[in-house]
Amino acid sequence: MIHPFILITHPNYQSLPISSMNTLVRSGGAWLVSPSMAVAALKRMRVSGLATSSSSSVPNWKGGVSMVQGASRGIGLEFVRQLLENNKNGYVVATCRNPKEATSLSDLKNRFSERLFIQKLDVTDETTIEESAESVREKYGSLNLLINAAGILSIPGVLQPETTLNKVEKSSLMLAYEVNAVGPILVMKHMWPLLKAGGGSGTDREVAVVANLSARVGSIGDNRLGGWHSYRASKSALNQLTKNVSVELGRRKDPVACILLHPGTVDTDLSRPFQRNVPDGKLFTREYSVQKLLHIINNTKKQDSGKFFAWDGQEIPW
Repeated sequence: MIHPFILITHPNYQSLPISSMNTLVRSGGAWLVSPSMAVAALKRMRVSGLATSSSSSVPNWKGGVSMVQGASRGIGLEFVRQLLENNKNGYVVATCRNPKEATSLSDLKNRFSERLFIQKLDVTDETTIEESAESVREKYGSLNLLINAAGILSIPGVLQPETTLNKVEKSSLMLAYEVNAVGPILVMKHMWPLLKAGGGSGTDREVAVVANLSARVGSIGDNRLGGWHSYRASKSALNQLTKNVSVELGRRKDPVACILLHPGTVDTDLSRPFQRNVPDGKLFTREYSVQKLLHIINNTKKQDSGKFFAWDGQEIPW
């Protein structure tokens, strides 16, 4: 006897024929189920927050799915908090090198257990990036926002901003470049299919957004002070790589906008050793800076792709 069946597609799989429809099967391509089982499966999907549509196989999570890379502290952690608190329906994937040691993220997980997914991701280890992408693909099937927040400026005994040319060291240049430029572009590479699948679905935007945290000191046109060779050059590289990707995705007509953001000088561990020369009123709290940056992200249009914005929405010269 040939049993009738319903095909429920999912972007992570490709359809393959099978001979038996008696049980729920995920065979390389799709869910092949009997009509009664299809009803039950669809009910479970709706309960879990995954809206389905007969016209599209792309998951549509109400409130969207956001990823914050570099989420264990500082600006990244604040992004996670505000995304969860401000969007009551949205889901957040928070990544960091050592999730077990990320106590502040664990506290947020206790508050938002159903909407926060914590993943290990080290931008210097591409294998962890691939594994994180696969985990997100299996759990959500798409992304609507990627924020690359991890970055380094100084590490005691390892890396210090260079004030003169004779303090420049190859190891410092390579480390800053690896974390501040190479890491984000590799994350973009592996999350791109998920962002393409998600677009602006479930959000108020028309496109998915990649927001890479850069810095004004990465601007060549705005450089009047010199110094900080490793950090400046790595952020300039991030700017060029992001602009490159924005051109490619625009040519492909993918529903993804890539922008760069300067958060201002924010009171975090990264800036703390260098705050004494910050003018009054220009040292921002994490809460204030992230609020401003999220306003830019939430209002990003397709035509903004490839642009470099300061926290106040003003464009920064390359």
